[in-house]
Amino acid sequence: MTADALPQDPAPKAPPTRQSAGGQPSWLLSRWLFLRLLGIVYLIAFVSLWTQVHGLIGERGILPAADYLQRAAAQLGPERLWLLPTVGWLGAGDAALTRLCAAGTAASVLLVVGIAPAIALALLWALYLSLVVLGQDFLSFQWDLLLLEAGFLAIFLAPKRPLLPGLSREPPVSRLAHGLLRWLLLRFMIMSGGVKLISGDAAWHNLTALTFHYQTQPLPVWTSWYAHQLPVWFHKLSCAGMFVIELAAPLLIFARRRLRHLACALLVGLQLLIAATGSYTFFNLLTIALCVLLLDDELLVRRVPKRWRQRVSERAPAPAAVLASPRQGVVLAGAAVLLLLSGLQTARTLGLADALSSPVDGMLAAVAPLRTINGYGLFAVMTTQRPEIVIEGSNDGQTWKPYEFRWKPGDLTRRPRLVAPHQPRLDWQMWFAALSTFRREPWLAGLLRRLLEGEPQVLRLLARDPFQGTPPRYVRAQLYDYRFTDAQTRRATGQWWRRELLGPYSPVLSLPRG
Repeated sequence: MTADALPQDPAPKAPPTRQSAGGQPSWLLSRWLFLRLLGIVYLIAFVSLWTQVHGLIGERGILPAADYLQRAAAQLGPERLWLLPTVGWLGAGDAALTRLCAAGTAASVLLVVGIAPAIALALLWALYLSLVVLGQDFLSFQWDLLLLEAGFLAIFLAPKRPLLPGLSREPPVSRLAHGLLRWLLLRFMIMSGGVKLISGDAAWHNLTALTFHYQTQPLPVWTSWYAHQLPVWFHKLSCAGMFVIELAAPLLIFARRRLRHLACALLVGLQLLIAATGSYTFFNLLTIALCVLLLDDELLVRRVPKRWRQRVSERAPAPAAVLASPRQGVVLAGAAVLLLLSGLQTARTLGLADALSSPVDGMLAAVAPLRTINGYGLFAVMTTQRPEIVIEGSNDGQTWKPYEFRWKPGDLTRRPRLVAPHQPRLDWQMWFAALSTFRREPWLAGLLRRLLEGEPQVLRLLARDPFQGTPPRYVRAQLYDYRFTDAQTRRATGQWWRRELLGPYSPVLSLPRG
């Protein structure tokens, strides 16, 4: 678009349109924005992990990655390289973990500024997959898998050369890659809503799940307390609206443009509401980034500042052909396999294909180590109570002092704080452990051992060490039932929480005396 073609009226009646040469919607601005948002998500993920990686999986961490690989090598033999795909086989000590996080951070910056985006995305996917493998329990969250799956597909969406200021000089958008990313968004949302229905959980079926959710979610924030106080009818109405958005809006992802834009608005609105009442790391931003792919250039160009519009050509290059060469044929065949397997994985997650054939089962198992075809299902069963683990130490076995975590509930008067998009992975893992038992969470024994040793890297993951670096002789974990206070109690006592002791979670532990 030239400067002469721009409307001179400050309030133009008809904004410029953007279509491809073949009359199809153009997605250059959409791709430009999506790739930068994805770069920001990767940047958050790597920097967040960098701040805690040594305490979690370092040489003196809770679950040392090097020890994990050593055990795997003894048990798996050569096939370990496929089953555990990570560059950590070249080294998984503290220095190697730092290099992995630093390289991921640098590649994220390259993607954000638009330098060699395809290469940067391939590097980011490989680095993050390596860390997910090394991270064991601490990097097993659904948004870690969603980032890997979206990041892998984005490699084929990104141009191989830098993202240029003049979008008219960018190569066309691959319809195949663009469609697969929208298919990922559809699958993710349908599974998120579908698992709630097929789980048989009464709280979802009678629409009362949100009467529990705000206080039982992993890391509530201060707004969660206020949301919890809302009347039951409002929670039921909100729950019904959530089902409509998660199950109906995704069906519009491949519809006509206005319906597609409506789906985007509904899905983004849901993510903003979730982010406003809980701390879900980079999950909400990643989902919003995928939603951007539903917006074509004809809509986005209206939101571009006028001084930038002259950089955008009036007509975009035609979309990349789906099948234009033997190489494209190989790509199309790969995409067909990916589409088939992801569809079968979705059907399995929703209970529609429990009895898959052995070849299909084998194919899904074969690609599982790459974490690029995943099943999703957040809060399939609503937790209606909040068991909370409180770890305590003692020097005499009589007087016990609690360790205070940075973000999870502990002190009853401490205001719940927003921590997203950072993910304190130990705090998150403590929520899952409280729903299980000490014997089923072996990593927790590693945490208690490091506290008995006074390990500085692990202590830095906590908000307060009651023994100020001098380790106690004994540690234990107690289980409490936590609940939000009501408005009257909070005004009178200043307490956001009330709790009741349920009993011991772990035995009293100590190190052998030398």
